[in-house]
Amino acid sequence: MLLRGALAAHGWLDLLGLHLVTFEEVGLSEGANDRTVWRFVQTQRMLLLTGNRQMKGPDSLEQTIREENSSTALPVLTIGRIDRLDERAYREACSRRLVEIVVDIESYLGTGRIFVP
Repeated sequence: MLLRGALAAHGWLDLLGLHLVTFEEVGLSEGANDRTVWRFVQTQRMLLLTGNRQMKGPDSLEQTIREENSSTALPVLTIGRIDRLDERAYREACSRRLVEIVVDIESYLGTGRIFVP
């Protein structure tokens, strides 16, 4: 993942103890619905990093956030233009914003979704 490389190049993965993992690595199927994924990451206290998704159906990510978000829930981090991650400046802006959020994560609890950058 390009974003992982940008975070690693600046030492943020080690400094902040960040681990970027895939669905497969945590035991989720690629076909898991958004509600299942959201509940999993909340239970495991993981941040979900995703591309911008449209609300489709009762188990969509947006609908799940609307129905299940709480003041202690971790936000979903959404890369607004995932198609631009191959652009170095955009990738760097995303990695900086991710670091800002992680460093001050307590301030973002309950926000639902944060668009990056």
